[in-house]
Amino acid sequence: MKKLKLAIIGCGSITRHRHAPEAKQNPDVDLVAVCDRNFDRAKAIAEKFKVENVYDDYEKMLREIKPDAVVVATPNYLHADATIKALKEGAHVLCEKPMATKEDECRMMVETAKEMGKFLMIAHNQRFNEAHKKAKEVIQSGELGKVLSFKTTFGHGGPESWSSDKPDTWFFHKEAASFGAMGDLGVHKIDLMRFLLGEEFVEAAAFVTTLSKKYPNGQPIDVDDNAVCILKTQSGAIGTLTASWTYPGSEDNSTVIYCEKGSITLYADPKFSMIIRYANGQKAYFELDTMQTNERQTKSGVLDEFIDCILTNTPPKISGEEGLKTMKVVFACFESAKTGRIVRIDY
Repeated sequence: MKKLKLAIIGCGSITRHRHAPEAKQNPDVDLVAVCDRNFDRAKAIAEKFKVENVYDDYEKMLREIKPDAVVVATPNYLHADATIKALKEGAHVLCEKPMATKEDECRMMVETAKEMGKFLMIAHNQRFNEAHKKAKEVIQSGELGKVLSFKTTFGHGGPESWSSDKPDTWFFHKEAASFGAMGDLGVHKIDLMRFLLGEEFVEAAAFVTTLSKKYPNGQPIDVDDNAVCILKTQSGAIGTLTASWTYPGSEDNSTVIYCEKGSITLYADPKFSMIIRYANGQKAYFELDTMQTNERQTKSGVLDEFIDCILTNTPPKISGEEGLKTMKVVFACFESAKTGRIVRIDY
C-alpha cells in the first residue's frame, strides 16, 4: 500500500521528541518534508530523522511537496495560518494545542476543513493515556454514581528547560504564544475533563496571573505563569483546574474525580496510575501506564490515530470542533480573570 506523504511545519522540541519519531515509526507514513522559519533548526531535524526536503517557508513547501497530511507544531500565533493554508492545499492537518489564539481563528480552521473535505485533528494527547481511558469507562458505567466535583492540575518548572530556543523561549512572548501556562498546560486539562466527564463546561471563574517568570533581563514575562480556575458543568458538577510553570522539582499532572459512591485518583501515585477509593472504605489499584513528561517521552498515540483516521476515512474524535469547545473554556477563563466576573460559556 502506498504510504501517506507527511510534512511537519515547526521543528521545535515537540517535533524532535514526539512528532518526527512517531512519524518515522509509523509504517504507513513517509516523512517527506520539514519546515521551520529557522532553517538551521529545520535542517537539524531533517538530518536527525533522514528527511529529504527542508524548507523555511511553509507556503512554498505546501505548493511544491503537496503532502497528504501535515503536522502543525509552530508557535501558537501561526497555528491558524499554517493549518488553513495546509487544508486549502488539500492536506489533512494535525494541529498542536492550543488550537489557535482567537475564537474566530478556531472557527475559520473548522470551516476550512469542512469546505475542503479534509480532517482537522487537535493534538490533545492526554485522551490517549490508559488510566484516563479507563477512568472514563468507570464514570460512564455509573459504578460510582454521579460526578460531584473534581480537581485537576498540570504544573512543572516551566518551558524554558524544554523549549528549543531556551532560555528566552517563544513561550514567554505574547506576540508568539498569546497566552502562557493556561494556554500551554491548562488547555490539556480542560480537554481532558471534557473527555472524562462527557459533558461541557458552562461557567468559569479564574485567576490568571504572572507570579515569578522573568526574561533574561530580569523583567517579568508578558504572559501568565499561573492560573487557578473554577469550572461548572452542564449537570452542575464543580471543580478546580490549576496550571503552573512555577512548580520546582517534580511535575504534577494529576486529577481527582469525586463521585457519589467513591473517587478516582489519576497519576498522583508513582506506581498506580489509577486508584479508586470506594465510600465503604475499599480501594482498587490499577498499574496501567505512566504519565509522559518533558524529560520522559513515551509514544503518545496521537499521530498514529491521525494517520489511521485518514486511511480508514474516519473523522477524528478530537476534531476541530472539539478543539474549539476546549478553547471556548480557555477564553472564558481569561475573560473572567480580566473582568473579575463569572463567565457564562455558550456553545
